[in-house]
Amino acid sequence: MKRLAVAMLAVLLTLGTLPAGAASSAPEVSASSAILVDADSGRVLYEKNAHEQRSIASITKLMTALVAVECGLDPDKKLTICQEWTGIEGSSMYLKAGEELTLRELLYGLLLASGNDAAVAIAGCCGGDVETFVSYMNDKAQELGMADTHFANPNGLDDPEHYSTAADMALLGRAVMEQPLLAEIVATGSATVAGRSLTNHNKLLWQYEGCIGLKTGYTDEAGRTLVSCAQRNGQRLIAVTLNAPDDWRDHTTLFDYGFATWPRQILARAGKEAWSVRVSGSLVGLVGVCTYNDIYYPLSQDERVRAVLTLAREVEAPVKKGSIAGEIRFYLDETLIGTSYLVYSQDVHTDLSKYESLLERIGNFFQRYIKAAK
Repeated sequence: MKRLAVAMLAVLLTLGTLPAGAASSAPEVSASSAILVDADSGRVLYEKNAHEQRSIASITKLMTALVAVECGLDPDKKLTICQEWTGIEGSSMYLKAGEELTLRELLYGLLLASGNDAAVAIAGCCGGDVETFVSYMNDKAQELGMADTHFANPNGLDDPEHYSTAADMALLGRAVMEQPLLAEIVATGSATVAGRSLTNHNKLLWQYEGCIGLKTGYTDEAGRTLVSCAQRNGQRLIAVTLNAPDDWRDHTTLFDYGFATWPRQILARAGKEAWSVRVSGSLVGLVGVCTYNDIYYPLSQDERVRAVLTLAREVEAPVKKGSIAGEIRFYLDETLIGTSYLVYSQDVHTDLSKYESLLERIGNFFQRYIKAAK
């Protein structure tokens, strides 16, 4: 078993100046509540009353869709539409009793046409009844850390017990974008589904370069609500606005601000050999060490990152390529923003010469013993 020659040491490193976006003043938005987050890291880049509970209208359907794809039902299994799932008030995909659609088709109707009937049908298919499915939605909200959210229905119709916050809806948006099927649907501009021509209500898909989803909403009580996601240079941002009279402009402004001011920086690149460790018990004196995974984080031009490197001074052979050598942790002020294992970049074999010499001496001893016995 490999033995470390010395105790592990923590080494403080300060990264040099990183190329980052130019400083920009925080934007003004029409929304009563708003937030902008980096989708991968979760870093909040802008917020306005982001934890204020408000009605959310049809962006509710993002949770309906998320619970549906996680329920285990085959998305391509045919489902028969019940009478009680039809004729629901508000926006609709115009389901008919007795027709057969797949869960996938219902999800398109839910997220593109914002069908309230599709929401109720999904709840019935995946939960057995609407009340049970809504309980699943609330369970999922708690799992995601949406502490200021409560759902009363699967479609977003106004209800005193149906509310969320911009911050919570950003958590939900991040989770939805991690589901390949849902990410595909919310990025779709239009589609023909079950004999219906559906068009996505999210105009940002055409108006903002790099927009890849998510969902619009509106009721008289909630006003205009919107969760959207845009991508540029490998970085994804999620914006949420609640009660926003000028939501298209708000989201455009937020995305421009985020990409310009908080671009994604590479802190560590997988496989890059940047350190070496002395090796004892081998003809090879040093073994290279590299980071195991990429680490990215959005940073402004005036921010500096501190790296804490934990690595042995010396290791005893044999060393196996890819085995863990240590760890590197990155901090912004005192906040941990990324970690990676450090792994050995090559195999190092034990120096067998000393063992071969010992075997020779043992062999010579037995040869002399045998000769003497004769």
